[in-house]
Amino acid sequence: MKIVEVTATFPPYNGGTGNVCYHNSIELVKLGHNVSVYTGQRSNLTEGKPGTLSVKYLKPLFTIGNAPFLPQLLILKDYDVVHLHYPFFFGAEFVYLNSILRNSRYFLTYHNDVISDGLLGLFFKIHKNTLMKLVLNRAEKIIVTSIDYSENSFLLEIWKRNPEKIVEISNGVDIERFNPNNDGSIIRKKLNIENQKIILFVGALDKPHFFKGLEILLESFKEISNPNYRLIIVGDGELKQNYIEKANKMGIISQVIFTGRVSSEDLPLYYAASDVTVLPSTTMGEAFGLVLVEAMATSKPVIASNLPGVRSVVDDGKNGFLVIPGNSEDLTSKIKKILDDEELCCKFGKHGRNKVEERYNWINIAKQLELTLLNNL
Repeated sequence: MKIVEVTATFPPYNGGTGNVCYHNSIELVKLGHNVSVYTGQRSNLTEGKPGTLSVKYLKPLFTIGNAPFLPQLLILKDYDVVHLHYPFFFGAEFVYLNSILRNSRYFLTYHNDVISDGLLGLFFKIHKNTLMKLVLNRAEKIIVTSIDYSENSFLLEIWKRNPEKIVEISNGVDIERFNPNNDGSIIRKKLNIENQKIILFVGALDKPHFFKGLEILLESFKEISNPNYRLIIVGDGELKQNYIEKANKMGIISQVIFTGRVSSEDLPLYYAASDVTVLPSTTMGEAFGLVLVEAMATSKPVIASNLPGVRSVVDDGKNGFLVIPGNSEDLTSKIKKILDDEELCCKFGKHGRNKVEERYNWINIAKQLELTLLNNL
């Protein structure tokens, strides 16, 4: 098939949607398909072809947050199928119009609800009840990472009316790149924290990812108040300095390490160096949590907020713990419980790796996606 993947963001920008699109695309190429990715241009990117994957970085007329305005998507042609990664404000609407003009259909992966307050929240609400309905209704199939999320998200109405339209295909992880044999001591020596317990957070520190709940984790880390613990925060964005200032005001800055964005080669080593990975997201903006499966693939325990979709990844009490969203006391209790019990850490890690091998291998996920596309053309 000639497949067009359309996404608002794409690596090297560090975001879940772009990373999913990247792995979908790479694996579909390995399966013999001709794949082209269309995405918004960022200042340090140009059109290129990493390996056999064609990536076209389109220059937007303007950009708001992670939403590039790309009318160029109106002229998409000479393809068998379009796979749209949603939400994509100012891009999805042009894919929708293109499909009307060419009397074609597209497949849509629904990554998450978009939630905010103020004027931006009002825009999202209006968009949800107008343009989003059009985009979703015209999609041939809507792919979700879990039925649990579709039953609790903006997709509920479609799920009730036409459940056959919803297809569950999880996100995944490179189980060779993220594995239990990675040497975490390299990072521990580099950061001079060889004998400390390490709590890891991985996520973009920008406004579109405000829901990641890093403030809650900082509060929890302060409550723990253990000089032998270190909190490593991997990620970058315009909010990074704000978080640094908060950690400083809390009096914990000496125990918190902000690494900024790390290379793809080093990221698996950070998981290997950690004792637990925490995803303290606060809203339905989080639907899965790629960092969870990356940590689990490395045989590390995880802690995540008990949110629809996310709770399909974490089996509470088996490969990690679920906590009340926004509750720093609950998070503090669960972090202590894991870090104070090495046997529990080991047990959670083994169960996590087993689940990843069974459910979250990108190779198997790509075959599911391929089958969905072929069977519904």
